[in-house]
Amino acid sequence: MPEVNETGPAPADQRATAEAIERGGIGLSVTGLLARVAPGAEGAHTAARDEAELSQPVAPAAPEFSQPVASVVAEPLRPVAHDEAELSQPVARDEAQPSQPVAPDEAQPSHPPASTHPETAAVPHPEPAPASGVEPAPAPRDEPALVSAVAALAGRYVPAGHLPPDADFFDAGGTSVHAVELVAALEADLGLTIDLDEVFADARPASLVRRATRAAGVATAVRQPAARTTTETGTPAPALPVPSPTATATATATATVAATAPSDAAARPEDLARILSDLSLADRLPFVGAPEPTPPRRVLLTGATGFLGSHMLLDLLRHSDAHVYCLVRAADEEAALARLGEALKGYALPWSSEARRRVTVLPGDIREPRLGLPDDLWDRLAGELDSVVSVAAAVDFLRGYPSLRASNVLGALTLAELAARGRPKPLHHISSVAVFNEVGIPAMGEDDPLAHIDRLVAGYDQSKWAAEVALRRARDHGLVVTALRPGGIGGHTRTGAYNPQDLSSGLLSAFARYRTVPAFRHLNAAPVDWVSRVAVAAICEPDAWGFDYHLTGVPNTLDDVVRDMALGGMHVRVSDWEEWRAGTLARLEAEPVPELGFLTRVLRSPTALKLCEATLTGPAATADRTDALVEALGLPPAARYDARAQLKTFERLAGDGLARLPHKDDQPYLWFSETTEGGVGPVGAAPDGPCSMALTLSVASMHQLVTERRVDVRGEVTCPAAHPAPLTVARGDVWVRPEEGIPHRHGLRHPLLRYRLELTDADGGRWWLEGYKYARARRDLWRQTRTLTVELGREGRPASLAGEVVVPADTYVRDQIDGIRVDPRLTGREKRAAKLTWLAWFGLEMGRGLAGPFARAAADLLDLRRTPNPTENHR
Repeated sequence: MPEVNETGPAPADQRATAEAIERGGIGLSVTGLLARVAPGAEGAHTAARDEAELSQPVAPAAPEFSQPVASVVAEPLRPVAHDEAELSQPVARDEAQPSQPVAPDEAQPSHPPASTHPETAAVPHPEPAPASGVEPAPAPRDEPALVSAVAALAGRYVPAGHLPPDADFFDAGGTSVHAVELVAALEADLGLTIDLDEVFADARPASLVRRATRAAGVATAVRQPAARTTTETGTPAPALPVPSPTATATATATATVAATAPSDAAARPEDLARILSDLSLADRLPFVGAPEPTPPRRVLLTGATGFLGSHMLLDLLRHSDAHVYCLVRAADEEAALARLGEALKGYALPWSSEARRRVTVLPGDIREPRLGLPDDLWDRLAGELDSVVSVAAAVDFLRGYPSLRASNVLGALTLAELAARGRPKPLHHISSVAVFNEVGIPAMGEDDPLAHIDRLVAGYDQSKWAAEVALRRARDHGLVVTALRPGGIGGHTRTGAYNPQDLSSGLLSAFARYRTVPAFRHLNAAPVDWVSRVAVAAICEPDAWGFDYHLTGVPNTLDDVVRDMALGGMHVRVSDWEEWRAGTLARLEAEPVPELGFLTRVLRSPTALKLCEATLTGPAATADRTDALVEALGLPPAARYDARAQLKTFERLAGDGLARLPHKDDQPYLWFSETTEGGVGPVGAAPDGPCSMALTLSVASMHQLVTERRVDVRGEVTCPAAHPAPLTVARGDVWVRPEEGIPHRHGLRHPLLRYRLELTDADGGRWWLEGYKYARARRDLWRQTRTLTVELGREGRPASLAGEVVVPADTYVRDQIDGIRVDPRLTGREKRAAKLTWLAWFGLEMGRGLAGPFARAAADLLDLRRTPNPTENHR
């Protein structure tokens, strides 16, 4: 591939190399791919075009790209379908271009530029046609009525209350839940049986009816309101000239497409045709020079209200001097500012006056021509911006390519147009390792070939692949494009903020909730704070521009995940993928979890399951270039997203009902016995009666120790002075170094352990016991660790008995070190690791507690305090 800053056209051999990379390096040739999507279409240049638009002959392409083509369109465009009204060029705001409905958060598609003569009309993307040589049959008379009925029914489930026949249901605000309800309503009200996957694949009412009638054996095609290049007799209109032969061949691929049923193992032919057509749009970008190699001072950021985008916004403000322009989907600036602030606060990010001073919100929509911005603002941004950062994307693993392309492909090309217009600017594009999501792909390196597009089944994977490959073509025009590919984006390591719709979060939630995991090779995931920091570093470092980076951290293996969860007290069972999917789906359906509803729909969808299979069976992503960049810039190196890094996220997942942390009623992770003997007596008097305790101390998980420093207690207390029969521990807790070991009684006694037991007697009476093990600046450290000062009383009353009990010296090592027991479900190696972890943690805490009094005594001896405390003279 040519150098990214080369301004001349790409030589033929380099273009061939680029095409090979775009196809995955090997596999189908262009001819073979055309044959795949259009059997018998080897003569595609002369084949009939069913959906190609051009209402009049096209003049040769003008070499100058200084103004949008739409500004000189001969006549206004009629409203056209979402994926057929080609967003190949900006359209003047006074033209009759349909406004797109509101899409899910961060779904911001748009229109890339085109190069045409002033006499040229707008060029929508072609819709795949029927098989070569087959003239589309006339639509039945009742088909328009059926389309209208489906559109009216779908309109009930979108915020606007109505849906145009050629508008996408999800872009209009429909959700996955609404899609399920729509399928049921179509069958109940109209007798139209449509599979849910078909709705996700292409959710336009006109397309749904067309495919439903085809499936019923009726060879019909919905007539689109846009102009066609095919005449009534089937004669193809002249093709639009484009800068490269490859683009022409690609566009021609949409001439004929066989109407075949989709396969769960391969891409839909009609989707391949759209993708090939979309790739040609990059060839219409202008040729540009190299940008100025200086850190950016004015940055346009899309997707700032999303999970990764919001963190990148704060990192741009923290680690650069840039002023950030945030494109936010809203009606006006006030609403955009409010929406951005709410998003940041929702992810536990600060939104201070200093941050607002360096942020300018631009109400707009990336799906619209020129981002929905006024022409003068578009031109001003093109001349003033230093960098364009493309983060916005529609992340939905159920929707098909037709539904996602406007958000994920055309939107990226619109930003490429902005980057190429005016002063040259680098474009930093957040891609995804989903571009490798082919089952059986051998490697996932930063410079490895991408997946074969015909083997990507999920619409999300296809859209990310198409966007990145189109931007690779933009590099041939001199545009500097940096591709940043995260894997799964995990929660923040300090705040625990997470993306509830991220597949990685959903899978981890299911792992923790149901204690089962599917067998997988690697999980390529990293915390959002690390991903954001490295991405911003690449944006701000000119020497890093123009390359591909993997922001995947250190991949987790199956053993890593099982060990981490076991360390946290969540012992999981490993099963094969089909068994895990069926079991998890059965549990989610039996006891629905609203927060995991999207995971339920993913596990039901054959298309989404192929994405999951590719994710779980894929190789580890390698990131040599990213590691070198991180080291050169002195950033924190990539680390495995382990149990400690996930701690805060698991807590928030549990708090939100998505996961379940270990509870004291669960099977203990580790336990041991403790016996004590001593005496108690009335409070204020000498002990005059025996008292002993036989307790079992247990830990449900290491998470419990790290977050609460608490140990669970059960057992019996024998104290005849309180009750002749033993008292049973109904609930008990022991805190290690409570309140950080803050001393009692003016610093004389530092608490090592605090016991709090709720007791019941044989008669149903309730009692309480509270005790402390104290550390003092004395030489009898061994006794201090074994002596417990206790108080005992009836529930709701002051203590009636007090005394001291001691762990016998001959039982301490036997019970509390050699006698440690670990969950039998762990392997021998894991058991040894659990014991050593407990002993190391507990020993460290006790050492810190015992050292406190001596450090305080040393301070007294050195007279470091200006004024003595009340007990100074008695020491």
